Amino acid sequence: MSGRLGEILLRESRISLQQLQLALEHQRSHGGKLGEALVNLGFLTHEHVTEALAAQYGIPSVKLSEFPVDPAVVKLIPMEMATKHHVLPLVRTGSSLTLAISDPSNVFALDDVKFLTGLHIEPVLASETEIDQAIKNHYGTAEDVARKKEIDELVSFLDEGTAESVELDEDEEGTLNLADLERAAEEAPVIRLVNYILMDAVKRGASDIHLEPYEKDYRVRYRIDGLLQSVMNPPLKLRDAIISRIKIMARLDIAEKRLPQDGRIMLKLMHQGKRKQLDLRVSVLPTLHGEKIVMRLLDKENLRLDMTKLGFEPESLEKFQKAIFKPYGMVLVTGPTGSGKTNTLYSSIAQLNKEDTNIMTAEDPVEFQLPGINQVQMKEQIGLNFAAALRSFLRQDPNIILVGEIRDFETAEIAIKAALTGHLVLSTLHTNDAPSTISRLMNMGIEPFLVATSVHLICAQRLVRRICSDCKIPDPASPQVLIDAGFTPEEARTAMPYKGKGCNTCGGRGYKGRVGLYEVMEITDEIRDLILVGASALELKRKAIEQGMITLRRSGLIKVKSGMTTLEEVIRETVL
Repeated sequence: MSGRLGEILLRESRISLQQLQLALEHQRSHGGKLGEALVNLGFLTHEHVTEALAAQYGIPSVKLSEFPVDPAVVKLIPMEMATKHHVLPLVRTGSSLTLAISDPSNVFALDDVKFLTGLHIEPVLASETEIDQAIKNHYGTAEDVARKKEIDELVSFLDEGTAESVELDEDEEGTLNLADLERAAEEAPVIRLVNYILMDAVKRGASDIHLEPYEKDYRVRYRIDGLLQSVMNPPLKLRDAIISRIKIMARLDIAEKRLPQDGRIMLKLMHQGKRKQLDLRVSVLPTLHGEKIVMRLLDKENLRLDMTKLGFEPESLEKFQKAIFKPYGMVLVTGPTGSGKTNTLYSSIAQLNKEDTNIMTAEDPVEFQLPGINQVQMKEQIGLNFAAALRSFLRQDPNIILVGEIRDFETAEIAIKAALTGHLVLSTLHTNDAPSTISRLMNMGIEPFLVATSVHLICAQRLVRRICSDCKIPDPASPQVLIDAGFTPEEARTAMPYKGKGCNTCGGRGYKGRVGLYEVMEITDEIRDLILVGASALELKRKAIEQGMITLRRSGLIKVKSGMTTLEEVIRETVL
């Protein structure tokens, strides 16, 4: 068969005769298939080999990353069989099953699937790497399967309503002690399930836990490195028991099921041999099929206060630090929710936190408690909002004021006046990039001359997933793809993107942790003049780039070039 594959590739001018001979020598010395040898030597991509094999065997080929796979059909064969034979069931039509397979000559695989399902098998070709990735996506890793089995065993004997009668013991600090919870779990199995969800989220490095009720099922998802992943589906009958348990832990009203509620859980636990305290923000929202709960995990150990490790390019970091060390003026950090703005601001005030400096913060919520900083929690229900807090701050002799978010004209006006009267003001806004922040402030009703004179610097940011260092491999892309992404033709000829192939360290995802992309726009005299004459965000952006601003896309491409993240991540989070 190898000869025939080689003939097809030569006939289609995919490879040269010399490349075929080198690949055959590689195959003889290293074993494996000819297609693998051609890919390993860099002569072809997996897609080219799959197309040639499809022609060789006379069956269609599919690109699994673009093919909608039916989850119900995947369940027709177990993960062990799919992994052993490198196959994946795709679609069932009557008594026929379309099966993606990497080696159509493997009659044992086809017979095994046919015997197990009792269906007629129609094979289609897909590359082995694509099938392996699809198996991870649809079945999870071996670790996920073991975890699911453990959860199934745990929930199999849970009864409805067990959490309602639980009494919580509190220690002297008013925090829930995990050891006490584990002892109580012997009496109330649902508590064990909730504890398991919390501990599992900590182990996996999740930032949020979502518990979502639907008409026919109950879903638990974790947000890991910015993306949501389904982890389990507890029986629907446990919904009320789980919700009640979490409400008790967060000191919420378990009888109130019609209104949203917010609470907080403090846990002490042992993780990796270390005692740590975990703060969870709990939000309960009534939905069509019951109450949805989202818990945000706030772990002090994940807070990076060293600005040099956040992902700033050296020139951007220099501009940012120059602005925050000015005695007055405004520095704005912008980006969507979950883009790391709070971390950047905390890193800034950690640098500025000296004994001779009075730092006041107005936050909603106060995510992390920092020693030496006067932090104020907003309470809208009693009238303590950002504007009210800012007014009080100005009577507290502050040097530096941090405002969690500028949401309205009143807050913006007071913050700008504070910046103009000898205070350094740090705050955030929700805008797409740095230049559009100027337009946003003026749309709020702030006069251009106030914006031009008060704002010293604007930093827009995003978070992208970092390639796992344990399974990082080259991921060649054509020069045209790189140019379309924003690389210059010269860079496109030499740049080598990387990706993670998936390993135990990263749970098969190819990514581990996140890194920031930063667009830092310094308000220079030329940009001030443009603001005063009402220039558009596009004009401001052109001038800033002309003066050396690194855009979000450019910041991402620099990190692609250095092997820190993938091209897909940068394209997903930024625009040209």
